[in-house]
Amino acid sequence: MTGQNKQADAPKLPRPHAGLARGLRSAGLTERAVARGQSALLSGVDLQLARENGRQLALSAAAAGFEKKAEDIQVIDVTGKVDYADYLVLMTGASDRNVAAIARGVEEDLARQHGARALALEGLPLARWVLIDFVDVVVHVFQAEWRSIYDLDGLWMDATRVALPNFPHSA
Repeated sequence: MTGQNKQADAPKLPRPHAGLARGLRSAGLTERAVARGQSALLSGVDLQLARENGRQLALSAAAAGFEKKAEDIQVIDVTGKVDYADYLVLMTGASDRNVAAIARGVEEDLARQHGARALALEGLPLARWVLIDFVDVVVHVFQAEWRSIYDLDGLWMDATRVALPNFPHSA
């Protein structure tokens, strides 16, 4: 490796959301500008609508998890605190099979109900902690041990929790 070309010789690591970033740049926007609402192309009404759509998507993810027997479901509003999402949805499954079923159920329900496609789905093979990225909403499905290890609940203890409706019990 030469001193002049250190950066050129360094391996290129994939960036999460790289495809999204390319699309935003081609439209003259950056991810950060869109997330923070600093783009002249997005009006206040558009941003409010996008946030409400994100909230509804997060609540639908929570309901889908409930239908698959997820426990300790929380929807956390992180709008303005991070630039990668507006809402985090945390839930716990009883086993690796339950975590996998919850994750698949959330992904399928949001696609069917909202036309939302996951940008990324990570962790499904082991199903200890599955992350599903819907851009404005990131869903975390944990086994209890892994949820306590990573303690996202504690990390976001100061963030606002969204009140969950009383989910109807499935037959």
